[in-house]
Amino acid sequence: MAKLKIRGNHLIDIGFPQNKAITIALDDMKKFHKRESRERVLVMLKEVLANPQEYMGDGIMGRTAEALLEAKKTESRQLNTQRAPYTIFGEDGIAREAKDQLYTALKLPISKLGALMPDGHGGYGLPIGGVLATENAVIPYGVGVDIGCRMCLTVYDIDPSYLDGAKDKYVNILNEHTKFGMSEVHRSPADHAIFERSEFNHIPFVKRLKDKAWKQLGSSGGGNHFVEFGIVTIAEKDATLNLPAGTYVGLLSHSGSRGLGANIAKEYTTLAMKQTPLPKEAKHLAWLDLDTHDGQEYWLAMNLAGDYASACHHDIHRRISKALGARPLAMVENHHNFAWKEMVNGQELVVHRKGATPAGKDVLGIIPGSMTAPGFIVKGKGNVQSINSASHGAGRLLSRTQAKREITNSQLKKVLAHHGVTLIGSSIDEAPMAYKDIHEVMAQQTELVDVLGTFTPKIVRMDRG
Repeated sequence: MAKLKIRGNHLIDIGFPQNKAITIALDDMKKFHKRESRERVLVMLKEVLANPQEYMGDGIMGRTAEALLEAKKTESRQLNTQRAPYTIFGEDGIAREAKDQLYTALKLPISKLGALMPDGHGGYGLPIGGVLATENAVIPYGVGVDIGCRMCLTVYDIDPSYLDGAKDKYVNILNEHTKFGMSEVHRSPADHAIFERSEFNHIPFVKRLKDKAWKQLGSSGGGNHFVEFGIVTIAEKDATLNLPAGTYVGLLSHSGSRGLGANIAKEYTTLAMKQTPLPKEAKHLAWLDLDTHDGQEYWLAMNLAGDYASACHHDIHRRISKALGARPLAMVENHHNFAWKEMVNGQELVVHRKGATPAGKDVLGIIPGSMTAPGFIVKGKGNVQSINSASHGAGRLLSRTQAKREITNSQLKKVLAHHGVTLIGSSIDEAPMAYKDIHEVMAQQTELVDVLGTFTPKIVRMDRG
């Protein structure tokens, strides 16, 4: 059957108002019903036109119904002249670019409160390390492209001396049971309850990503994503973590929602930029109102991607635990590219943490350093000024381009040897020298988190580039 041939005048002829409802209807019909006849499509659109309320929330007709019920203005929005309240932690160590990006975000009419963590550096939309609380609206680029990017630490009752004494075993386990980048996937992806989620069936755009998500389950992205063995040190037992003082073998992973999250971010950022076009300096901060179909759909898709990221980590840790023949003593994990509905100063707001760790009262998290610097197991203090947040790592000192230009392979090898770290894969832009001093970053957030233990990397696996 030929492709659907339908134009705006056909919709006007059946009674459509001359507003954006026509554009939305044409886009969605050509996307989801491109093989239907024009007559059949017009019959469906007549039904929506007659009873738009009945189609609110529908995966295909919902946007058209919404536009019919309320023609929303899409003219360029103006920023406020005043910034919303904010706090910057470790300000002297943060580049001007990151601070300016936060200042722009604070002028959005939806912004209520903001913060910047001590690992902050420039990004798209919100800076990395940026936290922004908004009212009834979500900013896809405030969440980030890698939705639900997270840390996951498993602690094993294994003597850390084995990481040296049986190093080949641990290297082989990482080589055999981890996959990275665009091309590597497991030969036999595991089944998982995540694929039974209704979003994979009820959101047409997400439905098309299900096969990709299944193939990539248990794999990690490129760039700064890693899976590594190291030494966990607990100085004293804490009731929240419930691990006796001592040293253990730990498995730490850092990755996100793979192609599923990246495609969701791209799709809904495009929709947001159409619906809330902003001045040039703020265009990546376009938002979706949570009272709209697209806003609700993104919220569902974002949460699905976050849960999928968690499932990927759990699959990685399950595979490696099986290969080790060891049962976990404890697991600590947290998102750091996500949006949550939280009570802030007595009001429910949408809290975006783009490269920031949740640090509510007694909430556990992991803040990594670099491939040679320790990471920290932390417990949040619930600081309102940081909007219950902390840094998500050391933060970049050099951009990727600078790192490739200024750091040599010889320098990297010397640093790795000095710290006794075995590196599998990676590229020069992830060298430890490209990152800030994690000890300085931690010193700048003592009012945000308590440190319960450390993780010292020993065998690090990253994308081979």
